[in-house]
Amino acid sequence: MAGVMDSVNQRTQLVGQNRLELLLFRLNGQQLYGINVFKVREVLQCPKLTLLPKANPVVRGVANIRGATIPILDLALATGGRSLEKWAMPS
Repeated sequence: MAGVMDSVNQRTQLVGQNRLELLLFRLNGQQLYGINVFKVREVLQCPKLTLLPKANPVVRGVANIRGATIPILDLALATGGRSLEKWAMPS
């Protein structure tokens, strides 16, 4: 457990040192995207989604994650690409 806490402490000290850690990912292609890890709570497989009637097509639905209702967006579609198809479809 001490190793985990040391790692967390080390990463939180990056803020004051103008350092940046990114979570890198691709959406249906070669283009690489990144998001600051301090903006990411958790990475997980797409859970069961609840459809929202009349929502923007980019909004695939909402999911209940650890007691919070979270909107799920299709980033590939939002950035002008093809939809991510089945896995992002509401159940």
